[in-house]
Amino acid sequence: MRQLPETDRDAIRIAQDPQFTRWLEQITATGGCAHPVHLSGSTTTLDAATGEIIRTYDTRIEPGERLLIRCRNRRSTVCAPCSRLHAGDTFHLVRAGLVGGKNVPDTVRHRPRLFITLTAPSFGPVHHAGGRCRPRRNRGRCEHGRLLGCGAVHDTDDALVGQPICVDCYDYPAHVLWHAHAGKLWDRFVIGVRRQLASLGGLVQSRFADHARLSFARVAEYQKRAAVHVHAVVRLDGPAGPTEEPPAWGTADRLAEAVRGSARRVMVRTPYSAVVGELILRWGVQVDARSVRVDSNGLDDDAVAAYVAKYVTKGAHETGAGTDHPLTSWGDIESARVSEHVRTLIRTCWRLGSIPEYESLRLRAWAHTLGYRGHILTKSRAYSTTYAALRAERAHHVGTEDTADAVTERRWRYVGSGHTPGAALLAAGIAEDLEHSRRFYAEASKAGRRSQ
Repeated sequence: MRQLPETDRDAIRIAQDPQFTRWLEQITATGGCAHPVHLSGSTTTLDAATGEIIRTYDTRIEPGERLLIRCRNRRSTVCAPCSRLHAGDTFHLVRAGLVGGKNVPDTVRHRPRLFITLTAPSFGPVHHAGGRCRPRRNRGRCEHGRLLGCGAVHDTDDALVGQPICVDCYDYPAHVLWHAHAGKLWDRFVIGVRRQLASLGGLVQSRFADHARLSFARVAEYQKRAAVHVHAVVRLDGPAGPTEEPPAWGTADRLAEAVRGSARRVMVRTPYSAVVGELILRWGVQVDARSVRVDSNGLDDDAVAAYVAKYVTKGAHETGAGTDHPLTSWGDIESARVSEHVRTLIRTCWRLGSIPEYESLRLRAWAHTLGYRGHILTKSRAYSTTYAALRAERAHHVGTEDTADAVTERRWRYVGSGHTPGAALLAAGIAEDLEHSRRFYAEASKAGRRSQ
């Protein structure tokens, strides 16, 4: 035993425990979660009228006197099993707003619906893949003595893709401040779309809410140049939301026109600083607005939902834009495993974070996301269901919901998280088996539908 690696010794110790079978049940229930949360406590359910105990549960009967629950981390690099669950929830959340279901009427599939992409503006030329990179006839140089062009053909996984042609010409402060104001820019964009639609429909802008309602779900994605761009599903409903039809003038073409018009016009001004000045921030010139399919025209509903669901599981480390954890010191910045371009953006966040005019932006707290302060996925209230509702539905399906006419008393406390080395090895095997079974079932179901 002493000659075995620590992980193997720990796995053997766990397997020899008298409560090993129950431990396996707990790990399987978490889907093989890589970093489960350990809780200690009890739950007692009482009849509200008589006070009679209906059922009780206490962790004193569990291995180690603790219950393991999912960490629910959305990042696949942190916990692949939980990220797959989160991706599935996101798929159903987005899909429900496109085709109905989850308390959303299926009539929404016939509403004006767009899948739009808004990009960040240029902060300086960068290397790109797909053909020759910035070819130039004259071999001119910038004011810092670097060649203005490249001319090479980069593979998509080339480390140079997304990196500035000249780091001294690149506007790092504008990049960081654009990220910090991206949420406000989106809010003004949505307001602008409503105003554009009102004008196109011949309405006074303040009366738009009396005639129609704009609903959306959006996801933020980091490009190779470490700049966020936004994908969003946008739907036009009647004033009551998904249960009501939009007005006759509310067509997909007019919605697309309003999206493009708002993206061109909206702007945000940064607070004036003696160091940076006042910047005017806008969306990039590349704006894409495509109809989501009705019958045979446009993008496929499921494909759009799957794309959004796939992206929300990506962490900053996986996309090469920042880190998955906050940075608390200059030393953390210098030791972070990121490209030099991203490191410079993080340093810029740190430096700008000390300027009084930018104090409210909390740039140092958000340095690990390059100043971007928004959630990866956000939605309007009336778009579709919520993550909380989906989790409650799953709890109901497995029979862990509260019983009607009953009172539940809970006494829980946090006692730890994660796995020992041997437990991590066993949990990874369970997660792999569960994923294999899930894929086999999905393929069998797909084959069954094709044969019908």
